[in-house]
Amino acid sequence: MPRLALIATGGTIAGTGAQSHYTAATLPVDALLDAVPDLRSLAQWHTEQPFALDSRDMHPTHWLQLAERIQTLIDTPDIDGIVITHGTDTLEETAFALHLLLPTGKPVVITAAMRPADSLSADGPLNLLQAARVALAPHSYGRGVLVVVNDHILPARHVVKTHTHAPDALSAGAAGEEGIVFDQAVRYHRPAPIPRPAILTLKPTTNLPRVDILMAYAGLSADHFHALQNLGCRGIVLALAGHGSIPEALRPAISEAIAQGIVIVRASRIGASVLPNHNEDDSSLGTLAAEQLSPLQARIALMVGLAAGVAPSGLQAWLASV
Repeated sequence: MPRLALIATGGTIAGTGAQSHYTAATLPVDALLDAVPDLRSLAQWHTEQPFALDSRDMHPTHWLQLAERIQTLIDTPDIDGIVITHGTDTLEETAFALHLLLPTGKPVVITAAMRPADSLSADGPLNLLQAARVALAPHSYGRGVLVVVNDHILPARHVVKTHTHAPDALSAGAAGEEGIVFDQAVRYHRPAPIPRPAILTLKPTTNLPRVDILMAYAGLSADHFHALQNLGCRGIVLALAGHGSIPEALRPAISEAIAQGIVIVRASRIGASVLPNHNEDDSSLGTLAAEQLSPLQARIALMVGLAAGVAPSGLQAWLASV
């Protein structure tokens, strides 16, 4: 039989209680397996539970722990694929971080649930079964980190949570799904790309620098920049209005922050792309554009880029390439 690894991190998929007021991350990893008898007939399982969190409490240090452990499993010859259970609230952040931190090759599949495990019509068991089928499918190789929920196979690079309580809360936006799972069939809409190595080689001493997000709103004060400078942040992603438009009142504070070595990235609070503006802000102030990244993604990309030692002159190209 093939052998899969299941890494449980908590979330609603392991939660119990009334759907309107439940407790996440209460079930251990083996209980998730035992709830779906077909899983034992699909593969032999290696199980781990590095932490049990409501995903609202996920931290960048958890991304590094997960990536390091997954890399070890990828390098283990008799492990054919890895399945990760996660809460939906911050799944898009963990998925994007793992997209950057792991090589494409052996399947790595994240799944989740919007309803607790003991609720009426719980979605977790089927999602877990479908994630296992995707992890075992030969044509899943080389596609990078995937997210499997509600019959959809989504690319970790583009996954986003779009609803607060509906079962179909995760999507890939305009990028579209990678494929579908129907019964025992796994179908992809496009060929797999050429496998690539990990972007950042993890070491026990690897640390992601502090990068913060400032949301633009009417009357945003420059005091926030001064506070973040005092806290030692290495970068600030501005979730600005429209196409990353900088309010005039913030320009002096931005110039001061950049002069102190803080990287400033213009993103859009609506989540759409912000392209370089060479004739205005980016040239005159020294800001960078988030390209196709949301503010959340731009923050993670900047953290990983700085940790990987990308030179300041190369950060714009880095943001465009991920």
